[in-house]
Amino acid sequence: MSKAHINPANITWARERAGMTASELSKRLNVKEEQVASWESGEDSPTMKQARNLADCTLVSFGLFFAKTTPQEELPIPDLRTIDGKGVQKPSASLIAIIRTVMERQDWYKEYRLENLYHEKSFKTKFTADSPVDDIVKDMRARLELPTRRTGKWDDYERTVRNHIESLGVLVMKERDLGGASKPLHVSEFRGFAIYDEISPVVFINSADAKTAQLFTLIHELAHIWIGQSGLSDISPNNHRKEEVKCNAVAAEFLVPANELLDIWEHEHWRLDVAAIANHFHVSRWVIARRALTLGLITQDEYSQEIRKYVVDYEKSSDSSGPSYYRTKISRLSKSFASAVVSEALSGRMLLRDAGHLLGTKPLNVKNLAKDLGI
Repeated sequence: MSKAHINPANITWARERAGMTASELSKRLNVKEEQVASWESGEDSPTMKQARNLADCTLVSFGLFFAKTTPQEELPIPDLRTIDGKGVQKPSASLIAIIRTVMERQDWYKEYRLENLYHEKSFKTKFTADSPVDDIVKDMRARLELPTRRTGKWDDYERTVRNHIESLGVLVMKERDLGGASKPLHVSEFRGFAIYDEISPVVFINSADAKTAQLFTLIHELAHIWIGQSGLSDISPNNHRKEEVKCNAVAAEFLVPANELLDIWEHEHWRLDVAAIANHFHVSRWVIARRALTLGLITQDEYSQEIRKYVVDYEKSSDSSGPSYYRTKISRLSKSFASAVVSEALSGRMLLRDAGHLLGTKPLNVKNLAKDLGI
């Protein structure tokens, strides 16, 4: 077989970018670890087929392997994450890939809205990162028109919130991986991101996170849209960037109003009933503990103890059941976006192949998605 005479340094770069060891990559490619080492050292070269498989495994364009110099990548949106007060380096291949996928979908949806005169409903913001938290929260509540009382289970409440957000023209998308367990989106790397645009703003949620934690991320990212700030977030309470502090505060007050929590706190033994309090607000115990710490209701030590317990309980829990493939797909894609793409495909204005690409599914599945969308 013909060899692919690619730059050995780019193989190492692609592997490390994908977060894999030589051993892990060799297993994915079904070759010996020594073979991968020989490619990276330049002693040998992969076949054309192996090189294409290598590109698929590492989420790298095949042509990049032939570049004379190692590619230098930057995130296409502001990186607002921090570790010990410093910016996070070297985004993973999965992170870069999901941001680019979402941006491609956003670009298509923006063009779709402009062609259909939806620009009259453009999302213009009047707030900035310097605006008071209470003013932002008040405006969000007024525009979203959510019911005053939180009813139903978490899934029901989250669905209601998402529907009201999308009614304003903001797309809400989420994924836990790039189509398989071998390409996960790690919560340790990011929890969500927002891409502000007056015509087609988007918020993305890493659904590998705990369900109740996702609601906080959703409102945090929505706050970014409200202040007109795109960015990648880790939602860390230790992040002192102005935008992140503001959006954390907005999400906390929106989901767990201080007055309401203080009233409940007076009548409940929080250490025994923190789960019940969390269920009342449809958020995680972490959100309640963090809110209580911020309001001076518990000490730092009590907060740390509760978080350790929360992490242990979350790691023990699992949820293997769920809705059908098509309902899950629609939920992850954004119902507004999925409806627009499917409608264009069924009308003949878009090829099923192109619709399948945008939706991240096989062309033959587009019609089945239409049924679940009620089209």
